[in-house]
Amino acid sequence: MRPQSTPELRVILDSLAYVESPRWHDGRLWFAHWGTDEIVAVDLDGRSEVMAHGPRGLGWCIDWLPDGTLLCTGSGLMRLEADGRLVPHADLSAFAGDWNEVIVDGRGNAYVNGGMFGSQDAPAGVIALVTPEGEARQVADGLAFPNGMAITPDNRTLIVAESWADRLTAYDIADDASLSGRRSWADTAGLHPDGICVDADGAVWFADVASKRCVRIREGGEILGRVELDRGAFACMLGGHDRRTLFMVVAEWGGFEQVPELLAKRTGRVIAVEAPAPGVGWP
Repeated sequence: MRPQSTPELRVILDSLAYVESPRWHDGRLWFAHWGTDEIVAVDLDGRSEVMAHGPRGLGWCIDWLPDGTLLCTGSGLMRLEADGRLVPHADLSAFAGDWNEVIVDGRGNAYVNGGMFGSQDAPAGVIALVTPEGEARQVADGLAFPNGMAITPDNRTLIVAESWADRLTAYDIADDASLSGRRSWADTAGLHPDGICVDADGAVWFADVASKRCVRIREGGEILGRVELDRGAFACMLGGHDRRTLFMVVAEWGGFEQVPELLAKRTGRVIAVEAPAPGVGWP
């Protein structure tokens, strides 16, 4: 199939700082608003509301347990209490010191990746599992800057974006939530995948900051479509009432040394476009 650019982009929300971890939840798109420490929800008409506050700084993400408890990464895995406090949810200090993406599967297992800042020659990325009973253990290692993660609707496959390796990597999920059978799901052909989501055709959408685009790719590496953007794409999420809206969170990026300047410029946006297939699985 010849990849086609997707038309009719719509700006849902503008003048944001850095936006990450988009999640369709309870009829709205929620996201981590880095630089403001806010967790924000926005509807399809652009009406937004600050729902809670996350950690200070950049690099944290959100997801929910089946009972509606919001989880948040940072120096560890935290949960949001009813009074708005973030409290420790699981001790992950034995596995890594920095934590990035969190994703909860359909059985209540939370997968958290961290150890991003190793090197390309000596990947230090890991994935930790926190079970519904609260047990924490490491289930994968040796990842080259692990970023977005997604789980297929049968709860049997976890896909993780390895940004420094330019690939999507897959694992089999066992009945006890352990990971095995590591394999390359798709080579992303020189693109650096960040946030990802899965659609009903079995394809993955991934965002790439450097190339300023979101790409739809099939297992094995065939590119099915792309959305070209005017600034870096940090993550994408299929949502809306029929899950056929592709939400993309974007902002200008010039490296960590330019973060203060670009935070002040407020170039962050939430953009939406109709997708060819609805979202499935988790997140």
